[in-house]
Amino acid sequence: MNYDISKATAPAMPNLGKGTECLKLLLSQASKDMHEPLVPMLFPSLGAHISGSEFQYPNHDWMEPTGMMANLVAHSGDNKSQLTTLAKAICRDFSQHDEGEEKKYLAWQRQKNTRGANKDKPEEPMVAYWFPPSDTTKPAFLKNAMALEAQGGRSQYFNLPEVEMADQLCGSHKQLSVMLRNIYDRAKAGALRATADGVTGNPILRACITISSTPTSTRKFYKHELFNGTFGRMVFSYKPRTSRSGRIPRIGKFDDAFCQKLDEYLMRLDLCKGRFIIRPLNKLTDRLAEDMASLADLADDDLLFEMSHRSLVSAWKAGCVLWVLNNQTWTKAMGELVECWSTTTSGARCSFSATCSAKMPTNLMSLSVAARRICSTACRTFSTSLSWKRSAPASARVRRVPVDNCANGCTASSSPTRTRRGCIRKRRST
Repeated sequence: MNYDISKATAPAMPNLGKGTECLKLLLSQASKDMHEPLVPMLFPSLGAHISGSEFQYPNHDWMEPTGMMANLVAHSGDNKSQLTTLAKAICRDFSQHDEGEEKKYLAWQRQKNTRGANKDKPEEPMVAYWFPPSDTTKPAFLKNAMALEAQGGRSQYFNLPEVEMADQLCGSHKQLSVMLRNIYDRAKAGALRATADGVTGNPILRACITISSTPTSTRKFYKHELFNGTFGRMVFSYKPRTSRSGRIPRIGKFDDAFCQKLDEYLMRLDLCKGRFIIRPLNKLTDRLAEDMASLADLADDDLLFEMSHRSLVSAWKAGCVLWVLNNQTWTKAMGELVECWSTTTSGARCSFSATCSAKMPTNLMSLSVAARRICSTACRTFSTSLSWKRSAPASARVRRVPVDNCANGCTASSSPTRTRRGCIRKRRST
């Protein structure tokens, strides 16, 4: 990726070329304004279809394409629901499997309730959900993880329409950080209970998660998770607010032709078994690690360097999924998408963390110009729309005011600082 960090123009997402046909097929069912925000959100649901496979990272560690987590951030009523629609389409086979598991469990419940207290109860069946409901508790999550590990180690996929649902899945907000870190690292993190009614087990946590949230709820939810490793493991995709338009966005019809074509790609994911070394991807990852270190030195920004570590891992996992979808073949277009992913996600995390905490030291709050300019258009807007730079003095803060209510007396024709979003004259905060 070539871009000039001396200019304010951020690098745009590359065109989806050869090797990314599955992504183009899925985006054909989404409105045009959601194409770029949805690209990173598709990989967790696609990666959950791969089981029994390991890929070698450049450090010679073998990893599974599980633990992929992404958070879609957009304003209220800004088409975030299209992610849920696409997730249901990708996980149609998961839903069919879960229907059979649910019938088996309900049959056991009915049989158990009809038995008398002095009669032997039927043994509880081992039920494994591949696409559990969003309203899932932590004991149910661990119980499902144990069942999935016993059946070969498949990943469970969660799509949470609201970010607050993650609290219930992890037990509470205090346990959120540890749970998400363990999921990302594919760690053993079970539970030991003293009674027979409790859930006892120590499975490997294999799960992929997508979350939708607004900028305000996102900032509030992650404000205490910036520097403990949780924030660096989450991929953020932001959709900036667009111009006011009365046109209702159009989505696809998800017809039989689309489903049949999508099933061909999903079959490639299901049939991928064994251990693989994707040498072009590993070579690209090594180069990106050097580039991110050089850019962090140029920006003199430790935060950018720290955030880049797991951004590379997340981009590498997405590259593994692309490689399988493309019939285990690597292309230049796939490499460009992985490169854009790694630089964009690390820049997004930097800009978001710099706007989340008012208690952050000034040197960390003052995100360097070079670091901010590597972000994509979405990331750049994400940084400026969530909050103004708190490290600046109050007299230097910029406040956007609608032209009709401007206290400076600006009009649409007289104000040289008027933009599409209104007057951006500097005002002293009151």
